[in-house]
Amino acid sequence: QVELVESGGGLVQAGDSLRLSCAASVGIFSSYHGGWFRQVSGKDREFVAAISSSGDLTYYSDSVKGRFTISRDNGKNTVYLQMLSLKPEDTAVYYCAADFHWTRPRDGGDYDYWGQGTQVTVSS
Repeated sequence: QVELVESGGGLVQAGDSLRLSCAASVGIFSSYHGGWFRQVSGKDREFVAAISSSGDLTYYSDSVKGRFTISRDNGKNTVYLQMLSLKPEDTAVYYCAADFHWTRPRDGGDYDYWGQGTQVTVSS
């Protein structure tokens, strides 16, 4: 069982930056691929970014490419999402996810483990 705990969310203004962290409980987190998804109440969950277990492969949604950067520190069992130039439309609950067997990094259904989410609110 992998437990994921997100942190770093908050209320910011448009143009500001935030860094989300996702800490994993498992000692072999370096074997798990990681992803970030977001969801607005009443809407479907949306893929944001994903990173392979080793960190050599990354994927981004078109809406965040060039503004967000996903990274990981396997020594700290943590995946990060650096968010720059935030926009009001980035407002959502952000969820961290992990998966041992990765076939569709952009598909939330491919991930077995999820965090509880952290709220990001961007005011205009």
